[in-house]
Amino acid sequence: MAAEPPVAVVTGANRGIGHEVVRQLADHGLTVVLGSRDPDKGRRAAARLDPGGHRVRAMQLDVCDDRSVTAMADRVRDELGRADVLVNNAAILYDTWARARSADLDEVRRALETNLFGAWRVAQALLPLLRRSPHPRIVNVSSGAGALHAMGGGTPAYSVSKASLNALTRLLAGELRPDGVLVNAVCPGWVATDMGGGGGRPVREGAAGVVWAALLPDDGPTGGFFRDGTALSW
Repeated sequence: MAAEPPVAVVTGANRGIGHEVVRQLADHGLTVVLGSRDPDKGRRAAARLDPGGHRVRAMQLDVCDDRSVTAMADRVRDELGRADVLVNNAAILYDTWARARSADLDEVRRALETNLFGAWRVAQALLPLLRRSPHPRIVNVSSGAGALHAMGGGTPAYSVSKASLNALTRLLAGELRPDGVLVNAVCPGWVATDMGGGGGRPVREGAAGVVWAALLPDDGPTGGFFRDGTALSW
């Protein structure tokens, strides 16, 4: 009997980078859970990628809602029996109009709830399954805007949330190293998406760096920050 394929969970995946990450992981032979806050959009996105439903499965997932995250993790366990890769892609609020000196702190909290706590919440929910995987990986989709060495002002909610996500990456990598879980942050670069706007690189190129981290060999890096497979400064 053929071995069951690895299972990946991708958050915020009904469009943009997340949607392309799902496509590329499915092309690599993984079964992919396409997480989407809106279940109808998720089902349509999954059908575009895999009309037969053999490789891509849509699941409702609001990373800010404990019950939604728990329900997703339970479905993955009950229906697929495993989780090998988690890609924390869901993100909001690229606040180019804001400055730290006058930022609306409610907006900052909203960004942190999705971009940091959402990723944290999903990682905790799937960790029991990831620990049982022979090749577990967590990829946090971050941004150069979260690199402390390059910060100089602007996009305060987004930048602080992504810097915090980078810190979470380091903490999880250190704690999960004994379990063989490789945890890395990846900046996809400036990508032409609804959030990134026009003029960026093609979505497939930005997604490829995320997929690289999801498919690292067992002796690959952990606790790193990368773009296109090249290490970045924190």
